[in-house]
Amino acid sequence: MKYVDGFVVAVPVAHKQKYLEVAARAAQVFKDHGAMRVVECWGDDVPDGKLTDFRGAVKAVEGEIVVFSWIEYPSREVRDRVGEAAMKDPRMAGMQTDMPFDGKRMIFGGFVPLLDS
Repeated sequence: MKYVDGFVVAVPVAHKQKYLEVAARAAQVFKDHGAMRVVECWGDDVPDGKLTDFRGAVKAVEGEIVVFSWIEYPSREVRDRVGEAAMKDPRMAGMQTDMPFDGKRMIFGGFVPLLDS
């Protein structure tokens, strides 16, 4: 059964190109180690909610855009193996200190798909 890692993060608008470059580099590493698909989505219509919303979840401030992304794997076991291998891959060196956003405000988790139509 497929497995999905999901992420939401606030990225300064001024860092869009740098974010894309870092994301593309990381995506290639994850795919080289077995991820099936990596998707990065730049917020376009992300409304403020009355109780909660994407912006509030990542404490986005003025000048930041919410990015919603996911990585698809054939299974959780593959996800676990890919994650470990990707973090050891030399192409990821320095990426954690070079992120164009505040990683402490990222929300993420692993999910088992219920519907894929």
